[in-house]
Amino acid sequence: MSLYTKVAYNTIIQVIGKVISTILGLLAIAIITRYLGKTGFGQYTTIITFLSFFGIIADLGLTLVTVQMISRPGADQNKILSNLFSLRLVSVLVFLGAAPIVAIFLPYEPIVKTGIIIAAFSFLFIALNQILVGLFQKNLRMDKAAIAEVVSRIALVLGIITVYRFKLGLTGVLAATVLSGAVNFVLHFIFSRKFARIKLAIDLDVWKKIIKFSWPIALTIGFNLIYLKADTLILSLMKSQAEVGVYGAAYKVIDVLITLPFMFAGIILPILTMNWAKNNIQKFKDSLQRSFDAMMIIAVPLVIGSQFLAKQIMVLVAGQEFELSGQILKILIIAAGLIFAGCMFAHAVIAMDKQKKIIGVYIFTAITAVIGYLIFIPRYSYFGAAWVTIYSELVITLASLFMVWKYAKFLPNLKITARAMASSAAMAIALYFLREWNLFFSLFAAIIIYFTFLYLLKGITKEDIVKLIPNN
Repeated sequence: MSLYTKVAYNTIIQVIGKVISTILGLLAIAIITRYLGKTGFGQYTTIITFLSFFGIIADLGLTLVTVQMISRPGADQNKILSNLFSLRLVSVLVFLGAAPIVAIFLPYEPIVKTGIIIAAFSFLFIALNQILVGLFQKNLRMDKAAIAEVVSRIALVLGIITVYRFKLGLTGVLAATVLSGAVNFVLHFIFSRKFARIKLAIDLDVWKKIIKFSWPIALTIGFNLIYLKADTLILSLMKSQAEVGVYGAAYKVIDVLITLPFMFAGIILPILTMNWAKNNIQKFKDSLQRSFDAMMIIAVPLVIGSQFLAKQIMVLVAGQEFELSGQILKILIIAAGLIFAGCMFAHAVIAMDKQKKIIGVYIFTAITAVIGYLIFIPRYSYFGAAWVTIYSELVITLASLFMVWKYAKFLPNLKITARAMASSAAMAIALYFLREWNLFFSLFAAIIIYFTFLYLLKGITKEDIVKLIPNN
């Protein structure tokens, strides 16, 4: 099986798995929002966001370093993975263990503080999973991760239904989340046995090497965390939990959407790393261009289509009580579009091992974003938070693109992007007249119109498909 065939297979399997898991995840959110209401969902969002700070800091950059280190020629995969797994376990126990202690000193309700303790176990499983995902990415067997995610989402939905049936409240919802995380981790670990033998290992020389590779990524992730999650945290401290719930519902939809670019970038990262290490610069550029084109084909219609259908989407996802979330989704979807593009460039920077060079940009963005949140959230609540989020993503996307241009002399060809925009314009005209119709009919019509025009404008051609599955 050729490299591009493997990439195509992984992408197709992941997309299928992601569609199924996304539907299940949205079903779970639909039940949770309707069961908990705006205030209860606000408390749920506050708990998850608060723990995200500690969970992502505990990452220490190890998730991305996993792929990078085991993809290098001659790497001792078992030894590296065992030490990565052990270092991750130590870091996550330290940082997640600190979360409930810090929460004691914050003005949260007792139910939120209790929820933080319960949900911390879910983040433990997520953190350990990420090392194993790196193994599947390197071996281009993300079908294993897709299966684990789908099964865990089934467990989540069944758990949430049980909570709803027996009225177990917010703590029950969080317990179901922990159960889902545990199922996901167990399956990941079982599947990983085919590719590597991972055990607890403390080799200080290896740990030093890991930290040497990971600290620049850890810093960028830390500052990335600040500008991504500080909005919800500051909102939870300055505004009501109901307002957090309205904002959090829209953000949940964004979180679902942006899993796609990160999933795709995870598949492409080993290929970019290998080509850069072997000095195959043209192949590096070609892979990056194709990835960028694929992301734009998806991102452009998402951003434009959401301007017409956001309210209906949020009512479907979260219920009538969250109708206002549609206005926030119209803004946040622009940030999501930037993530689709910026994610590819950011991973290219990692593949080139130039992440140290971009740390200053992440620091600048984090500081200015927090200042923006502190200025605009008190005045404009969740709308202010959403617009500052767009600013943050724009800065990081442009900075990552500049780094790729500086070291690889790569600038994306916007031919496919322009055709996606033209096709989306045709779709937008149709949606203007269909926006009050049934949501599913409007979505179906929008997809047909968009891809028809994209094909007619040669944004997608038979030659593009052939390039993905060459006979070599």
